[in-house]
Amino acid sequence: MSRIIYTHTDEAPMLATVSFLPILEAFAATAGIDIETRDISLAGRIVAAFSDLLPEDQREPDALSELGELAKTPEANIIKLPNISASVPQLKAAVAELQAQGIDLPDYPESPETEQEKDIRARYDAVKGSAVNPVLREGNSDRRAPAAVKNFARSHPHRMGAWSADSKTSVATMGQDDFRSNEQSVVIEDEGALSIVHVAADGIETVLKPSVPVLAGEVVDSTVMRAAALDAFLAEQIAAAKEQGVLFSLHLKATMMKVSDPILFGHAVRAFFPTLFTQYGDVLAQAGLSPNNGLGGILSGAQDLEETLRAGISAAIETDLAAGPALAMVNSHKGITNLHVPSDVIVDASMPAMIRTSGHMWNANDAEQDTLAVIPDSSYAGVYQATIEDCQKNGAFDPTTMGTVPNVGLMAQKAEEYGSHDKTFEIAAEGRVEVRDASGAVLMSHDVAAGDIFRACQAKDAPIRDWVQLAVRRSRESGMPAVFWLDESRAHDRNLIAKVEAYLAEEDTEGLDLRILSPVEATKHTLERVRRGEDTISVTGNVLRDYLTDLFPIMELGTSAKMLSVVPLMNGGGLFETGAGGSAPKHVQQLVEEDYLRWDSLGEFLALAESLRHLSRTAGNPRAAVIADALDRATESLLNNGKSPQRKLGTIDNRGSHFYLALYWAQELAAQSEDAELATAFASIAEDFTAAEEAIASELLAVQGKPADIGGYYRPDPARAAEVMRPSQTLNALVEKISSAL
Repeated sequence: MSRIIYTHTDEAPMLATVSFLPILEAFAATAGIDIETRDISLAGRIVAAFSDLLPEDQREPDALSELGELAKTPEANIIKLPNISASVPQLKAAVAELQAQGIDLPDYPESPETEQEKDIRARYDAVKGSAVNPVLREGNSDRRAPAAVKNFARSHPHRMGAWSADSKTSVATMGQDDFRSNEQSVVIEDEGALSIVHVAADGIETVLKPSVPVLAGEVVDSTVMRAAALDAFLAEQIAAAKEQGVLFSLHLKATMMKVSDPILFGHAVRAFFPTLFTQYGDVLAQAGLSPNNGLGGILSGAQDLEETLRAGISAAIETDLAAGPALAMVNSHKGITNLHVPSDVIVDASMPAMIRTSGHMWNANDAEQDTLAVIPDSSYAGVYQATIEDCQKNGAFDPTTMGTVPNVGLMAQKAEEYGSHDKTFEIAAEGRVEVRDASGAVLMSHDVAAGDIFRACQAKDAPIRDWVQLAVRRSRESGMPAVFWLDESRAHDRNLIAKVEAYLAEEDTEGLDLRILSPVEATKHTLERVRRGEDTISVTGNVLRDYLTDLFPIMELGTSAKMLSVVPLMNGGGLFETGAGGSAPKHVQQLVEEDYLRWDSLGEFLALAESLRHLSRTAGNPRAAVIADALDRATESLLNNGKSPQRKLGTIDNRGSHFYLALYWAQELAAQSEDAELATAFASIAEDFTAAEEAIASELLAVQGKPADIGGYYRPDPARAAEVMRPSQTLNALVEKISSAL
């Protein structure tokens, strides 16, 4: 039997899976396809990390490692839904929930001292941040808006906020003493191992990383963010926002950049609340309340302090809020600021949302306001500034006419995983950090001071070559020009440019328009074409891939969740990703309050169709292709008939959209002529679904408007979640009949 792995993840995508998976299993069974699930949720990964220490009845397999090995094989066919890239507050909350459910997990140690505590901390650290994607991504990214989705966006445009030429919104970035300006890069000549060593001012050496395996041809970078310069920069921007009368907002990626960016976030919290940390910094530190976890963590933890301290801390915070600029809000109704939680404002989602909304964010009065967007590292901040300047000059983008910007992204084998791994360190003492080869020769060296942030990353040669080949292939298949977003003034990019030029020379590029432009120039070039309705492939590194596959889709489609994301794995398998999950927490909150899930599973439908086609090719299963083509037509009907989830209670939600997809899918299979046996079998199924439409719609609507109990946020109770997400008994009975149709 052919096999597809469907991942069990987190939040809204996980709840949607409870509703959609039985439908998928039933339709797939008619083509002899087995749908298997693997739990790579945050909760599942936490339990797996401690399984050897847990009672036998609480142990769970390490599904992520299993899928990582599978991704290296030609048989891999994995559908990967969005998962939580956990910040420390999220990790702690998940642990607390699992403990309350009876799982015998240790607490997260803030300051591990014993060997046991260090082991516990290391296990939790391995789960934090972007722990899933680097393991599964054994190929480079091909992400684009399917024609049906793009056509729908043009005929049903989403709302875009108007821009004015006198907008004060802008981006502030360091430009010096940051990661970009201090970057060094080398190309490894021979296979071996590197080490990362801190040499103190007195000559004492501390090995930060004893062994970093490297292959010949690999690009290795290192860099440092200087803490003193960062603090000065943040103080300047807080003063500038106050003077300009705009909101202050910080845009980082404390999920993927799980080591570096929470530290940067903490610096910003300290800078914005000087009175608080001058008067109570020692008290907060003694209580284990770190600014790296945000203002929300401080406010929550302060409740455990004695009354006088609580009152003083609260007063100091109010003093600083009054003295500083207006602070951008995440939820003005609840008083949640931009500095409350590191994972609340993620740059790749927050900046496009701001640009789409006239360059505004929300202030404390729940009104839109111009914003100073602070992005400390200058590596890609210029992309957003160039986009803002374009909107200030030309107005908002028009979804009915704008071109599309697919992306080919370098990410295979953990390429360019800046900040998300164990090669990032907060420096303890003055000195220098050296990257040495096996002989002890120093390849790269950085002078450092206490508090500076050092990080290094790798990009292997084989993924780089595969990335170039994929870009050429996509350009030829699509007929679109392609731009490599690389800056010759940056150390890492210079090495990549040399490789790109060499590997392009090996490809058949006749008749193709392939260019290499710096990110800022590439932005300007692409936006000019976008406004003319012309399409351009962006070919980028890993981090910029993340940023652009939110930036352009949010302008084009209103969301990045409607993008098709295919990862052709380097050893012949396929990984199919289903879109972004940035809005997932809000959707869960609405479900719990109103029994209404607004999550749109369109990304899952798009990925599934590509997965079925891949399986048809690799497993010799022609019926899988028939089912895939019918699914695509059903998805287009879903869009055109307005059966996607709506925003408001009392309308169709995620569960209703799943019913209509099943209805249209059955109708398309009944109507197709490629497989007569399928058509015959689905004729009666389609009739049954059509006849039951009114009853099913009524059953799904009847449950809305009341609280829903799913038995947990990070690990809902399966029975309760199924009761909530599959409330139509009529639909459930029809789904059960499908798998026995053939």
